[in-house]
Amino acid sequence: TNQPAPREGAFLFDFTKDLILKKAREVCTCNHQTIIAFFCQLFPVLDWLPRYNIKTQLLGDVISGLLVGIVAIPQSISYSLLASQDPIYGIYTNFFCNVIYVAMATSRHNFVGSFGILCLMIGQSVNRHLQLAGYSGDSSGSSLVGNSTSFGNGTGACDRSCYAITILLGVLQLGFVAVYLSEPLLSGFVTGSSLTIITSQMKYLLGLKIPRHEGVGSFLLTWVDLFRYIQNTNICDLVTSLVALAIIVPVKEINDRYKEKMKAPFPIELLVVIVATVISYYFNFEERYKSAVCGDIPTGFRKPTLPDTNLFSSLAADALPIAVIGFAMTVSLAEIFGKKHGYAVRANQEMIAIGMCNLIPSFFYCFASSAALTKTLLKESTGTQTQVSGLVTSLVLLLVLLWIAPLFYSLQTSILGVVTIVNLRGGLRKFHDTPRMWQLSKLDTVVWWTTMLSSTLITTEIGLLVGVCFALLCIIFRTQRPRATLLGKVSNTEIYEDQSTYKQLGSIANIKIFRFESSLYYANKDYFKTVLYQKTGVNPILLAAKHQRVEGQANADAGNSKSFFGTRLDCLKPAKQRTEKPPADACPPSLDMHTLILECGAMQFIDTVGLSVLKEIRHDYKEIGVQVLLANCNPSIRRRLREGGWAGGADSGGQLAFHSVHDAVRFAERRYRVPPFSGAWGAPGSSPTVKRPLGCQDVRKSER
Repeated sequence: TNQPAPREGAFLFDFTKDLILKKAREVCTCNHQTIIAFFCQLFPVLDWLPRYNIKTQLLGDVISGLLVGIVAIPQSISYSLLASQDPIYGIYTNFFCNVIYVAMATSRHNFVGSFGILCLMIGQSVNRHLQLAGYSGDSSGSSLVGNSTSFGNGTGACDRSCYAITILLGVLQLGFVAVYLSEPLLSGFVTGSSLTIITSQMKYLLGLKIPRHEGVGSFLLTWVDLFRYIQNTNICDLVTSLVALAIIVPVKEINDRYKEKMKAPFPIELLVVIVATVISYYFNFEERYKSAVCGDIPTGFRKPTLPDTNLFSSLAADALPIAVIGFAMTVSLAEIFGKKHGYAVRANQEMIAIGMCNLIPSFFYCFASSAALTKTLLKESTGTQTQVSGLVTSLVLLLVLLWIAPLFYSLQTSILGVVTIVNLRGGLRKFHDTPRMWQLSKLDTVVWWTTMLSSTLITTEIGLLVGVCFALLCIIFRTQRPRATLLGKVSNTEIYEDQSTYKQLGSIANIKIFRFESSLYYANKDYFKTVLYQKTGVNPILLAAKHQRVEGQANADAGNSKSFFGTRLDCLKPAKQRTEKPPADACPPSLDMHTLILECGAMQFIDTVGLSVLKEIRHDYKEIGVQVLLANCNPSIRRRLREGGWAGGADSGGQLAFHSVHDAVRFAERRYRVPPFSGAWGAPGSSPTVKRPLGCQDVRKSER
């Protein structure tokens, strides 16, 4: 009889092998169609560009691309200052990223380039590693190029730009961590980072020469230095900053308020930069008033170079938060505008696109990039149709790279600081949303404040980590102590709702329905039992212990109680037939229920500990004569119950888990329905299969 077994095993092995090979051939088939499909997925431009409608789409793309390019010029230079880079590198970043993103993105509206939050994190990392490498920090602010290698240097020496470039290679394929960044967490992080950016730019607005603090407490230390050296304020820089703020802020507010009526926002930033540059040049602010200026900005492109691979390990810790924030911002904006305009966005392809936008430009002296919020909003509001507008923006930046850049030599760094600060208004406006957020969700508001304060007062990287950990703890807290209620029945329906929320709900005699609004697992098992006993008013463990005390007392006094229900049966006898009249507390307390129904509709899963708790609860309640039924269990929970044998057997498990609460209620009512003719409980005519819990009330009734 055992001889066919090897042949059966060989047949099963051959069948499995053939199935695997068949699936592998289907997946790995290489033909003309699969190759085209692969490249169309990797480069979505191959899919939408042949269907591009020049008549209906080109005009909107050209206008949007020109306006975004005009705005991107001053922001590219100002964000380079924030990232501790020369101005030319910010223009490099926006140029190359736009070209690559056009070819690989599924979003039609995102603008990928320098982003203020990332530039802040890059600048902190650059300065920290420059200090470790022995470079002196540029605290004077007199020139952005003072500590950089010369433009024509092809020796491959690792200056501050090289340190920033090596951060980029950690960005690719790290986007999966971004799923743990909730909207309140991201909002709090952006607001906290905005406060840090404003603090770092104040020295440029005041023209002060103070060191740039790094690490824990840098926010407070910077403000201490600002007040310590306030008497050294450069009056020319201060006046220029105040005038620029007085002009830019009102105009941008007007742009925001009337953006639906205006065909395009007024490019006030570029106008202020041009006018300020001309005034600084003709009045010689650099020599006459010692104002800090951009200095020489070269034209053309530098020879591609490889980043220093020896720095990868030391920059890994800095690369991770930059990667997470960059991917999260890119995908979030892409999905927002994709839903608004009715097209699909593939998050995995966006991850590849943003990764390539950071990997390839890293060889061309660019720093980390992501979708920029202000420029993306501008791009969408000015009528962009496709990513062709990104090519137009790249052409505008190309003109700056080849011919216009040297004209910004006399541009004051205080103007760049103003441009940076003004674009952070959106992050600061989040403070006005916190009261509304508190009304909607107190936990989300606490997450927002925790992330904001930690990002501001500690560091941006640690603040992000604190926010993620705190948000995860809040999720655990929500599932560890969820809401639990008793349900009542809506009259003349089969609907059961929360008794504490809805009025005029009917209660069912001797049946309690308990809802636990979370999955049941090891972290909330104790709370589940505690709140169950509290809501039902019946603790089977304490009640069983009291039964044991009553039984022990009865055994000591009468000596004839052998079973768990001996005391009860003795209480049922006529007074003359009793061995001894029980004292007042000798009878167990009465119960107002014979069935407990656990409504499991909110339970997504139960682990092995949760299954053990259900089995324990069923056993404990069974000992006091109360049956436990389950209702609204999803298929995975039903399978876990069946495989775990929670009801004591494979057959009984299905009978005690129902598809609806009403089915469980009807089952309990039929099972405990008293027949028309019945004598004493347990006598002929009564149900022989049901143990009814008796108490002192039953004793008094039997005596009467």
